[in-house]
Amino acid sequence: MQKIAILGSSGSIGVNTLEVVRHLKDQFKVTALSVNNKIDLLEAQIAEFKPEAVCVVDKEAAAVLRSRISPEVKVFAGEEGLSDLATEIDYDVFVGAVVGFSGLRPTVEAIKKGKRIALANKETLVVAGEHIKGLCSEYDSEMIPVDSEHSAIFQCLIGEHVNEISRIILTASGGPFLRFTKEEIEKVTVEQALKHPTWKMGAKITIDSATLMNKGLELIEARWLFDLKADKLDVVVHPQSIIHSMIEFVDGSVKAQLSVPDMKLPIQYAMTYPKRIGADFVKNNFPLIGTLNFFPPDKEKFDCLAIAYDALEAGGTAPCIVNAANEIAVQKFLDKEIGFTGIPALIRKCLDKIAVEKSPDLPTVYETDQKTRKLALSLH
Repeated sequence: MQKIAILGSSGSIGVNTLEVVRHLKDQFKVTALSVNNKIDLLEAQIAEFKPEAVCVVDKEAAAVLRSRISPEVKVFAGEEGLSDLATEIDYDVFVGAVVGFSGLRPTVEAIKKGKRIALANKETLVVAGEHIKGLCSEYDSEMIPVDSEHSAIFQCLIGEHVNEISRIILTASGGPFLRFTKEEIEKVTVEQALKHPTWKMGAKITIDSATLMNKGLELIEARWLFDLKADKLDVVVHPQSIIHSMIEFVDGSVKAQLSVPDMKLPIQYAMTYPKRIGADFVKNNFPLIGTLNFFPPDKEKFDCLAIAYDALEAGGTAPCIVNAANEIAVQKFLDKEIGFTGIPALIRKCLDKIAVEKSPDLPTVYETDQKTRKLALSLH
């Protein structure tokens, strides 16, 4: 029986992870859960899965939860509580599904315990990839990607040699505005941007998918996950989201991982690797799928992807600056303080104003993140 900690249990990845646990209830026991402020959902999860401890980032909501559940369940609070949970509670698999930069500290603590990291929080590698990979090696911690694209690459690499890779090709759905003109994109509303054509996700990642920043962050994540330089990383738009990503080898052969879009597949694979466990949540019907289409991404129309490529080339703290500025810009867009094209504009302003530090340590990463957020909040 493997013990599992799920940070971000109210989000789409967390909820799907608990679905997998239900399917594999004879193999996994939940020992820890965390949410931002959705304590009603967390209370129901506690009643069903009976974890030893939970964390609620919203401290007022944490206090309310304490009054509603058994004192036998330890309740941590605040962002610092995420790190305390990762440090103090026993588990074998750590599912890092917290959205954004706040997932970094608890992931570091889980790595230091030498645990398997089922990583859905791409920001951890985006902002501190070099340091995180070093920690994994030092503490013998295994990192398995949960993102469908990186899981696909991970699966395709089994039995292969990295030095025989010509390039990794990450697929992108293209989001809801794939066929919009530049002029139409300038008028995009929040309501339009939140309607993803393929995946059901939280608001932040849905907006990132609409701007293609999500794909840009995945490029940076792939650089560290698979130890490849920028010239071996590519993106292709694939609206059907059936091919989750591909590897092209030096002899011209291509390997791809395909399935209907369902996050439970890569989540279960990360939890059970190297085994494949039977499941009935994915049903492939290729005649029904029909045609698969591919297009080059339009970096002029989707400037966030171009920004991510620039940050990947620059290295150092450039990806940290981009990530922090993007988190603030997306929230400003959701709050209707800026327009859709204001997101990349704000990110570029931050990149222009904040100096990039090469080979940063973790304190420098944290400092850069805070400095960028402060600047981004002041911009319009």
